[in-house]
Amino acid sequence: MGLFDFIKNELIEVIEWVDTSDNTIIWKFQDKGNNIKSGAKLTVRESQVAVLMNEGEFGDVYNPGLHTLTTSNMPVITTLKSWKYGFNSPFKVDIYFINTRQFTDLKWGTSGPVLMRDPEFGQVRIRSFGNFAISIVDAKLFITEFAGTNPFVRVDAVEETLQGIVSSKFAEALAQANVTALDLAANFHAIGEKVKPAFQKELDSYGIALEKFFIENVSLPEEVEKMLDKKRS
Repeated sequence: MGLFDFIKNELIEVIEWVDTSDNTIIWKFQDKGNNIKSGAKLTVRESQVAVLMNEGEFGDVYNPGLHTLTTSNMPVITTLKSWKYGFNSPFKVDIYFINTRQFTDLKWGTSGPVLMRDPEFGQVRIRSFGNFAISIVDAKLFITEFAGTNPFVRVDAVEETLQGIVSSKFAEALAQANVTALDLAANFHAIGEKVKPAFQKELDSYGIALEKFFIENVSLPEEVEKMLDKKRS
């Protein structure tokens, strides 16, 4: 038996993710083709969740702590694998770690002018940009939407998806929150909290919580700005 065969057939006794990055949200445990030993120790650190999967089906979910993988604390995997009388032999599952800490200072911006309906000025074209913060609250939903066959997912991939959602729904969110052009011109910093619920509805299906949403700048048409200046003077 060669060295590669020895490494490949080694049983896994310790499962953990020591995250040395600041931008990884999903990390798949690298088993190198090896099986997991019965009674293996699974360490889930603070701001992590571990999810077991068997042949594409979701298994057990583990919160922070030290877990011993036996049939007594693997009820879902035990059912999926049809272990009727317990097990003592090595087994194989996919293990995903999810980073549940808050990811901040993510950027959003309208890709072009968006049409806002204003009760006083009618249709107004605006541009805007800002930043937001998220955290993962449903690991299974998040894995379904973003993992695929990737062994890891970084926050920039998620940021890009959410940027598209915010850009396409920005005008709709303003309407739902009854925000007017005058509101935006007067204090756009305070509008973020008013429109956040509309975006949260979109993110629920991804298992994501929108922790913060800030509008940093709003650009209104020149003629509207002039009319608003007259109203303020």
